[in-house]
Amino acid sequence: MVMEEDLANVGPEGRVLLLMRHANSPWGGRGVRDFERELSSRGHMDSARVGRWLANSGRVPDHVVCSPARRARETVADVLKELGSPLSDVRWAEGIYEASPSDLIDVLSQTPERAHCVLMVGHNPGMEMLAGLFARGSGFAAGVQPSFSTASVAHLTFEGDWDSVHEAGCELVTMMRPKDLPLDG
Repeated sequence: MVMEEDLANVGPEGRVLLLMRHANSPWGGRGVRDFERELSSRGHMDSARVGRWLANSGRVPDHVVCSPARRARETVADVLKELGSPLSDVRWAEGIYEASPSDLIDVLSQTPERAHCVLMVGHNPGMEMLAGLFARGSGFAAGVQPSFSTASVAHLTFEGDWDSVHEAGCELVTMMRPKDLPLDG
């Protein structure tokens, strides 16, 4: 479900893209591979708060694509629990882990056309760079990147097909960081 105010920002073929960086994860201890880092207690709390924010603001995705890295899997599980959505519906995309903006665009281009609102959960620096690239015309000056702290979400809109998202000219609707949310939501 998309909020009425968000629908005013997109036409009949409009799309909503929610780019989310995984929640807080401490650097792995000795012998823990980067791919297997788990969320901290703050990370679980922040990802649940983001899930409640998405639900309360009507930003409910109908398609979710996520990095298979442990901290991203745990983030999306917490978010979807708050949305009441099954984790079984997530598309796990290896191309999101250690991805460049062009890698992320390739993953997005494989989104089913029926999808209206997509949540992509991934990692920095790729997510921050992609948000900055897509939002440049609507919210960030040239060369200035958004602050994409852990569990941040960039809400973007565009018109067109998922396979042309890189050419579509996205508009930044909002940039949310967990520290901007009330503790209960």
